[in-house]
Amino acid sequence: MNSFFASVEQQLDPALRGRPVAITAVDSDSGACVAASYEAKAHGVKTGTHVRDARRLCPGIIFRSSRHRLYVRFNLAVADVLDRHAELTHIRSVDEFQLALSGETRTLAGAVDLVARLKAAVAAEVGDCLRFSAGIGPNHLLAKIAGKLEKPDGCQWLGPDNLPDAIAHLSLDDLPGISTAIKTRLFRARIFDVPGLFRLDPRHARLIWRSVEGERFVRMLQGMDIPLVATERGGFGNSKVLSPEYRDPRRAYLVGRWLVEKATARLRRDGRVAGRFSLSVSFMAGGVWSRNVSCFPTQDTAIFLRLHRALWVRLWRSARPGTVISLGVHLGDVGLLQDRRGDLLMPLAPAELTRGERLSRALDQINARHGDGAIRFGLNTPHPGFFERG
Repeated sequence: MNSFFASVEQQLDPALRGRPVAITAVDSDSGACVAASYEAKAHGVKTGTHVRDARRLCPGIIFRSSRHRLYVRFNLAVADVLDRHAELTHIRSVDEFQLALSGETRTLAGAVDLVARLKAAVAAEVGDCLRFSAGIGPNHLLAKIAGKLEKPDGCQWLGPDNLPDAIAHLSLDDLPGISTAIKTRLFRARIFDVPGLFRLDPRHARLIWRSVEGERFVRMLQGMDIPLVATERGGFGNSKVLSPEYRDPRRAYLVGRWLVEKATARLRRDGRVAGRFSLSVSFMAGGVWSRNVSCFPTQDTAIFLRLHRALWVRLWRSARPGTVISLGVHLGDVGLLQDRRGDLLMPLAPAELTRGERLSRALDQINARHGDGAIRFGLNTPHPGFFERG
């Protein structure tokens, strides 16, 4: 989808159409833009541009607070249209979809015709401000790259007949999945551009990546259809860039308690336990304080709240914290509850819930029925932001 968040706002408010619009995560001049309309992009405003800089680059720009739940509803509306006209296989993100081609649409002409029908259907059924750029390819990587070649409202294809020439102008880190670290390794291996990467022996790529993912990546770049591999979840976390009214350390601590409750509720919904808790606090003056502590694998919110408090006490004793700009909590060393071993000293049978875990689950059920926060584990300060609004 093209400038999806800003386009949704323009669709709902006709006064915004044709005008530069930016979406912000924090209602403050100290925040940054998380999305921008093409009218704003024409002035140099893009994702990550600070609000102050956006005003300087584009004096007439209009800011709107993010409403992520609203964007998810539009995401589902678009997905419904796509799935009725084609085979929707993956919703890759809030603004990206993957379709499988079959029959006549497996030809280039048939695929291009399908894209035209999808564009018309999305405009008619969801909104004419909602445009997308389509990429056609023999696998999901090449289709994704092709989709970024012509924006907005474009349609491009990649395949054996035009590779690697069609993407020779891109830099290595323009390709999805090429991080700064991988780019550095490729440079060390004397691979400096996309054509060089395209010609690389996939077995050599495995050595450069130090993983089979390197071989998979190069084979897909060369046009082979490699299926997606299911990933194993490594942890559950929440982080928050704080609005000015929450940046006092005492208020930031209460926001942290709210984040712990949210993360542990997600942990339980996934049927998992965590054996490590981490806290990270970033300060306005610069610097980050980060610590972690291990525990018996659990999904008990009360235990993680005690660990959260203990780390804040450690922070406070090491150096009185100044203004907090952001903080995050993370539950690591994650495993399935059904695989947890018992403990003779507690005593606890394998996969058995503790009293605290049963209590946490009961509160989940009450909050599911009466709304988030109907019952809380003591004092906390909700800080609805990018993913909670709308």
